Amino acid sequence: MSERKVLNKYYPPDFDPSKIPKLKLPKDRQYVVRLMAPFNMRCKTCGEYIYKGKKFNARKETVQNEIYLGLPIFRFYIKCTRCLAEITFKTDPENTDYAMEHGATRNFQAEKLIEEEEKKVQQEREEEELNNPMKVLENRTRDSKLEMEVLENLQELKELNQRQARVDFEGMLDKYKELEQRQRQMEQEEDERETKEMMDRALVKRLRDSDSDEETESANERSRKRAADKPTDILTAEANAGFQAATSQSVKKQKLESWEKSVGVLGVKGTPLVVRKKAAASAPPGPVSSKPDTSTSSVSISNPSQNGSSLSLLGAYSDSDDSTSD
Repeated sequence: MSERKVLNKYYPPDFDPSKIPKLKLPKDRQYVVRLMAPFNMRCKTCGEYIYKGKKFNARKETVQNEIYLGLPIFRFYIKCTRCLAEITFKTDPENTDYAMEHGATRNFQAEKLIEEEEKKVQQEREEEELNNPMKVLENRTRDSKLEMEVLENLQELKELNQRQARVDFEGMLDKYKELEQRQRQMEQEEDERETKEMMDRALVKRLRDSDSDEETESANERSRKRAADKPTDILTAEANAGFQAATSQSVKKQKLESWEKSVGVLGVKGTPLVVRKKAAASAPPGPVSSKPDTSTSSVSISNPSQNGSSLSLLGAYSDSDDSTSD
């Protein structure tokens, strides 16, 4: 079964690879590569900080006429992320690092410069010692002095540490706690004294207020007693009571009289509304009949047509009663 993707190609029998023309590319041609910033830098045109590890689409080229131990040196072109200014740096195989060319300044380069200076000084010293033995002796004596100074400094530091180790930190903390407790006690005592003074002041004020109230009450009672001690007060009180009773009785009588005049006497015991007429004393003697005398059963009622109301009837009943009683 044949493969789906066939990679084999057909070569004719007269194929000659030497006859294929070769492309002539320039030596300083550039490639587009993806890289990260090898160090922290700052753009010179806009002052933008570009931190280590930021990714760029850079152009790469080979530096002409610069080789270190047969190793080629490459140059990279990037653009600032803010102002799009061109920044270039190249490889430094001698120091296994990158070197800044133009467009930006490298940050944290002071440490690197100090290390380079130290290396230069060390190389110069070695060269001098090779040609001058007295210089070697001087350098040794200087180194011994430096070592002695360093040892003295170390001894001083040890003594300081021992002094600090002898200090009783727990005792110091206990003393500090005792001082704090004393301060708290003093503050509590001051607070209690202030509260006591305030309570005493409030109590004195209350006593003064109560004394003033009692004085006012006693003055009122005295005035009342003085008013009651007068002999005329009893007479005036009795006269007032009698006058009030008399006025109440007179008012009641006036009300009853007005009621009787308007309505008549209705609720008096022994005064019936219908009264029989008594036989006249001057009546002639005659035969007694069994029939009842209708004249005796007649009622002396005034003509109701004179007053067309029920109040007139009630007045008639009262008038009849008064006549009979007379």
